[in-house]
Amino acid sequence: MEFFPQLEFGLLNGLVFIIIFGLIELIIIITCPKDVKLRLFDRKNWTKTQIILTGIGKVFSIINLILIVLMPLKIGTVEFLIGLIFFLIGLTGFAIALFNFKNAPLNQPITSGLYKISRNPQMVMMYLIFFGMILMIGSWFNLILLVASISCVHFSILAEEKRLTDQYKEQYLEYKKKVSRYFLFF
Repeated sequence: MEFFPQLEFGLLNGLVFIIIFGLIELIIIITCPKDVKLRLFDRKNWTKTQIILTGIGKVFSIINLILIVLMPLKIGTVEFLIGLIFFLIGLTGFAIALFNFKNAPLNQPITSGLYKISRNPQMVMMYLIFFGMILMIGSWFNLILLVASISCVHFSILAEEKRLTDQYKEQYLEYKKKVSRYFLFF
């Protein structure tokens, strides 16, 4: 790993993995009914601070994506292989979490599939995907951007949890007692 690898545009950059991730996400979301899409992107009752911090987190993510596109993959390194494993685990988990979300009843919190082990499996898996891509390009700078993005987006998770508590009341509170916010104990 190096702090900031050389930027260059080429076919052996992280763009390949971004395209794979983007296509899978797009295909699954396109197949969702309209009411599921509305549920997926519901941002009601967010505070101005939560909106701003989430926006800042998204800016970090966009910068990260641009740099991943412009940084060559470190094919043949241990970091690349470990990154590929994280990417594939994250991509598989992300697709499963989206299907869990898509197939859940609209009148209750989502508690099946990966939602049994994480209240936010889509986010956890998406950040595993990012982590894998960052390892494959070998950039400490991108890892710093990822941590900054996760820190900011945490506030959108808090806003979403407040909205879900207001919407589903005791049913969601019971779910929160049983399942961690991110994974296992965290």
